[in-house]
Amino acid sequence: MIAGVLFRKLSPICDERGSLMEILRADWDNFAGFGQAYIATAYPGVIKAWHWHEDQTDNFCVIAGMAQVALYDRRKESPTHGEAMSFFIGERNFGLITIPPRVAHGFKNIGSVEVVVLNLPNRLYDYEHPDEGRLPPDTPEIPFNWERVDR
Repeated sequence: MIAGVLFRKLSPICDERGSLMEILRADWDNFAGFGQAYIATAYPGVIKAWHWHEDQTDNFCVIAGMAQVALYDRRKESPTHGEAMSFFIGERNFGLITIPPRVAHGFKNIGSVEVVVLNLPNRLYDYEHPDEGRLPPDTPEIPFNWERVDR
């Protein structure tokens, strides 16, 4: 696991009326404050990567569809510098991924319907001075293969 990344398994509470699922609570270890909430979507097979923030902590939860969420530790001072990892989360495996500042991340829709990712960052987006760096999904700077692995 990349240093500072947290994963919390989320479980819906279901009854005959439907379900309820807590996604982030202020009393959980991974809560770093609240800035805003937004959703991002991707069509089947689409990859949205790579980006990172210098100061912002993200909290990703896939609320519809299935995604591979990939992370890469860009922090030179980190004990896990240079490590890449991924999670497979969504409606068949609910979870919350807390992504610390300077950890590059992105996601790929691995399902057959549009994927919906909810992000609950700890800071507001600053339109005039975005806290964001970007690289393309196939950058040689990040050793990660987005191709499906059939075992």
